Amino acid sequence: MSITVIVIFILGYIAIATEHNLKINKAASALITGVLCWLLYFFSEPETAKQESELIRHLGDISGILFFLMGAMTIVEVVDSHQGFRMVTDTIHTRSKPKLLIIITIMTFFISAVLDNLTTAIVMTSLCAKLLKKKDDRLWFVSMVIIAANAGGAWSPLGDVTTTMLWIGGQVTAYNIIIKTIVPAIAVAIVPLLIVMYRFRNQEIEGSKEKEERLPLESRIIFFTGVGLLVGVPVFKTLTHMPPFMGMLLALGVIWVVSSIIHLGKHAELRYQYSVTRALKKIDTSSILFFLGILLAVSALEVFGILSHMAEFIVGHVDNEYFIGTLLGLLSGIIDNVPMVAAAQGMFSLGTYPVDHLFWEFLALSAGTGGSTIIIGSAAGVAVMGIENINFFWYLKKISLLALAGLFTGLLVYILQQAIIG
Repeated sequence: MSITVIVIFILGYIAIATEHNLKINKAASALITGVLCWLLYFFSEPETAKQESELIRHLGDISGILFFLMGAMTIVEVVDSHQGFRMVTDTIHTRSKPKLLIIITIMTFFISAVLDNLTTAIVMTSLCAKLLKKKDDRLWFVSMVIIAANAGGAWSPLGDVTTTMLWIGGQVTAYNIIIKTIVPAIAVAIVPLLIVMYRFRNQEIEGSKEKEERLPLESRIIFFTGVGLLVGVPVFKTLTHMPPFMGMLLALGVIWVVSSIIHLGKHAELRYQYSVTRALKKIDTSSILFFLGILLAVSALEVFGILSHMAEFIVGHVDNEYFIGTLLGLLSGIIDNVPMVAAAQGMFSLGTYPVDHLFWEFLALSAGTGGSTIIIGSAAGVAVMGIENINFFWYLKKISLLALAGLFTGLLVYILQQAIIG
């Protein structure tokens, strides 16, 4: 039965990896894979009560991640619907392309740590479209957005779903993951940035930036409320010791109340346009269902004991945390970082690698940034690819080596940092 589960799992991942060729959304492939894997588990055991208990236990852990993501995505959508992100984009006035690239990269890096890399990539790609008229220029700039968004998300418990998974799973703490991985994450972004900057040396931006009306007070209120609530989630967890998704749900409720009060006296249609209800309909539900399917499939491998056997094999033949983390990071670029991290969580227990062990930190860095090496390797890359119609092979030829250079530089910086300060 275990072999059948592995075959279904591999076929499911092939379908996910070849989503664009098959023209089938990866959420559908993930859901089918997850359910089929659990179906085999139910057939393999005679005791239904035990099977249901295992499923409910794993579904409880998975639900915490999904509710967290849903809350974060909704808050970001509310801020975006109020044009709150113009608070950031309106500050850019430079005419120099190298300076603009630096500004966009830095903004993307830090904003993605507070929001998430997918949303940040979408916002910054939209900004590039407003500032840059030439298609070729935009392709280079938005490619740097992908790298910076993934690098920025890797060191924050809020920025990338894989780091969020490790934080919620108890493998890392918020303070420690920030302190230990922020410098290596900067290195991941800065190497390709310097190379792309050289390409645009002495070049100026053509045309002029469109002048927009002054941002209304309500947009500023929603922006600061939303960002403040997102930043406050790790603080909430530290103070209350409740799961992170509870803090995120509280944040969602608060911004719901604030946005309702702000638009209280307006026409019903206008209130709906800016409401949390509309934001809930606009969030990327397929991504949430994709995570559900993936995590169900990985948890099925865990209950079959497949992941523990894989862990024993890897440790027995490799026994090097850095090599394992690097391998998983590279695989993240080919497949997806979510299943790689989920598999690692199932393979290696906290008994093997305790909380804040260097393996978990290294994994967060490598898996979070490894997705930049191929454009379909991360949610940010897929989103930008769709917005700007980036050719897969153009990215592979022009950007993949730059992203790979950044990845290996960041991993090396982490290893050196660990050797020096521990």
